[in-house]
Amino acid sequence: MLIGPERTGEEKLVVTGRWLKYEFLIMDQAKEKSTMVDPSEIIQKLHLAGKSRIMEKDSHQGMQIPAAEHVLRKILGDLSNEKLMRHKGSILDDARDLFLQADPAWLLDCCQNDMSVIVQMYVNFTAALIQYSGLPRCETDSGELPDDAYELIPERACNVAQTLKALLSKLQTRPERVMPHLTIVSPESVLRIIVPQIVIFCATHCEEKPWTNAASRLAADELLAAAVQAVGCKTVTELLCGSEEEGRGALGAVLHLMKPQMNKNTWKLTPATKHVFWWLLQKVRRPWLAEHLDVVLPPSLLFSDDYRTENKILGVRCLQHIIDNVPAAELLQYNRAQVVYHALYSHLYTPEASLIQNVLSCLLDLLPLIEKSHVIRGQQRANHYDKVFCLILTHMEVEDKIPLRRVYAQNLPIFTERLGIMVVRHLKRLQRVILGYLEVYDGPEEAARLGVLQAFQSMIQQAWPRMSMRLEVLLKSLLKFIYDVATDQGPTPPHVKEEMLQDATHCLILLNRCCERKVTILLEGVRQSCKNATVLDCLQRVQQDV
Repeated sequence: MLIGPERTGEEKLVVTGRWLKYEFLIMDQAKEKSTMVDPSEIIQKLHLAGKSRIMEKDSHQGMQIPAAEHVLRKILGDLSNEKLMRHKGSILDDARDLFLQADPAWLLDCCQNDMSVIVQMYVNFTAALIQYSGLPRCETDSGELPDDAYELIPERACNVAQTLKALLSKLQTRPERVMPHLTIVSPESVLRIIVPQIVIFCATHCEEKPWTNAASRLAADELLAAAVQAVGCKTVTELLCGSEEEGRGALGAVLHLMKPQMNKNTWKLTPATKHVFWWLLQKVRRPWLAEHLDVVLPPSLLFSDDYRTENKILGVRCLQHIIDNVPAAELLQYNRAQVVYHALYSHLYTPEASLIQNVLSCLLDLLPLIEKSHVIRGQQRANHYDKVFCLILTHMEVEDKIPLRRVYAQNLPIFTERLGIMVVRHLKRLQRVILGYLEVYDGPEEAARLGVLQAFQSMIQQAWPRMSMRLEVLLKSLLKFIYDVATDQGPTPPHVKEEMLQDATHCLILLNRCCERKVTILLEGVRQSCKNATVLDCLQRVQQDV
């Protein structure tokens, strides 16, 4: 059978030219009338009824049905016809019904032609469906369109997803019996070449964006699950990366399809391109990502080099994912790591807190690859850590925006620790920054002052031989800070105050340890003159430290 539910009776295949003719010798007329679905209804809806007597009933109730290649080509022509734009929804409905009712053997029959012809027809058909639900072209430099430009996209995406899901379902169904005269294309060969297109479609519509709604996102998720199942995988990652048993996945083909859209002249033409790329990148981790490094690194650098902050952030996130999931040897080869470093370093001059946070986080992952053994006894030459740390201190000294001060302060302890003893190169400026930040209130959460207190502790631990000569200045600043926090009547929550007092007290303890208990001696006079219970409690904890 080609189209319709299972029939009773015997069947005989007659091959006439390119057309297939099934003759049914009916044994139970009453039963057939109750179950048979006339395939001519679907073919007529597809405007093929007048084509060279495509369907014809003879005295034996036989019927001639066009080859699947011809039907798909007609649907493809209708989808490409701008004059039929209003009717394309019904065309998709008819195509979906055809896939649901068609016999797999008929869908995969190449009519004794080259098998690549029917495979290419499915490729073109899938591409036409996806193009029907594609986003409008964006000619603006921003790469963004107003929300009303996507008004029709969600409904079209739902129709396309349902049609493709029906096709995948049928390709999974093995023909129960194949006539000896039929030349059947392997379902795997069709799936292997259309799944990459389907993955891109699903990635475009599965997340909350201006061109999606709840229904289209659900339809995309269901289609993606159907694609994963159709190729015999368990997860999207396995579909993209492959498995040890099956070998490579679909990621290479997906990136190859996206490559023309990801150069500097085209990536803004489709607003979804950057989001699809980021969605794909997140699904692929080590060891599979290294194989595609030459393909994924250029777009990431391109996004990060854009003038819009959101695109810069996206590019930096892509770079960090690559750094975290590609072996160091691959990144160091051909000077790739240096290229990424310079791209990130240039962003440190941008006064955007969200971007700076992502850049500093990415640099903290990249610098250990470039400076594998930056802490070596006797090393005198400055390295990349010094250059980044020096720029951070420069910005911190003059920064007056609270969000940026918080970002810098939260990352300062990590850089101080990474530099180790070599932080003495920057000790004068570091001390000035830390003591300056301790004097400035930055809101109830006190994120900046908590951050520099952590940096204060790290500075003492890493550069302890130099602390004795700076003891007087550091001790005065810490005591002033403790007293200000203890007597503050502002909106700072009690638990935040307690955390700051604990960190400041720990700084006193560290100073006392590295300065041969001089702090304990100097605090005797303070303890005798101070009346504040909170301050006395902090000094008592320093006294008790052995």
